[in-house]
Amino acid sequence: MKIGADPEIFLQDVSGNLISAIGKIGGSKDAPLPVAELGDGFAVQEDNVAVEYNIPAASSPDELVKNIKAMMGYLDQKVHGMGLAFSKQSAAFFPKSQLRHPRALEFGCDPDFNAWTLEVNPRPRAENPTLRSCGGHVHVGHKFNTPEDAAAAARRMDLALAVPAVFLDADGVLRKQLYGKPGAFRLKPYGFEYRVLSNFWVFDDQYIKWVWQATEKALSLMDTEIEEDQDNIFNAINNNDVGLAKTLVKKYNLVEV
Repeated sequence: MKIGADPEIFLQDVSGNLISAIGKIGGSKDAPLPVAELGDGFAVQEDNVAVEYNIPAASSPDELVKNIKAMMGYLDQKVHGMGLAFSKQSAAFFPKSQLRHPRALEFGCDPDFNAWTLEVNPRPRAENPTLRSCGGHVHVGHKFNTPEDAAAAARRMDLALAVPAVFLDADGVLRKQLYGKPGAFRLKPYGFEYRVLSNFWVFDDQYIKWVWQATEKALSLMDTEIEEDQDNIFNAINNNDVGLAKTLVKKYNLVEV
């Protein structure tokens, strides 16, 4: 197993005001900006009002920590020179003054799919047009025999990662107005991209290692029937139901931080 990631992060000024990243970082979805000093696979880009970065796939939890910390350190130094810092919010309402650029109105890119229904997910739409969110997608490198097997693994990621994340992601309910619903994934040549988690986990070494361990747990459940608990998994994730999440953690012996 290998794990990569492409987290998004908001920027803020010294007073804590959210600031658009547009025009400050460079790179785009179509043309990420390589970070040569860190090595192959490291890149940055602007995604809507957030900073997004890419890391090379890691072969161990320690390597995953190392890769994320390298990128976070590089970006922290870069934005610090602009008088800015990272915000740890995974969802927030931006001032309209920061949303005037046309790119601040662009949402999504290629469609993703629901691992439970195998149907295309609808494009995100929030009631308040100033709402923006940050993902912390987990790219899983693993050999699956069929696309259906990859979808089954993504369903188990819902159980092993998104359910315990109910305890950890302070902005989870707000973000789910846009992203983070159960089962969101994309098939990839190397495995799949799991798109449910926010960026909460990239700020803490312990959480980064938990993502690795919880992904291992998800793959270990491939022969375990979890579909009977679909409603419970959905309700725990969509409603941030802590009590239901605790029940599922205990039933399946899930990894906790």
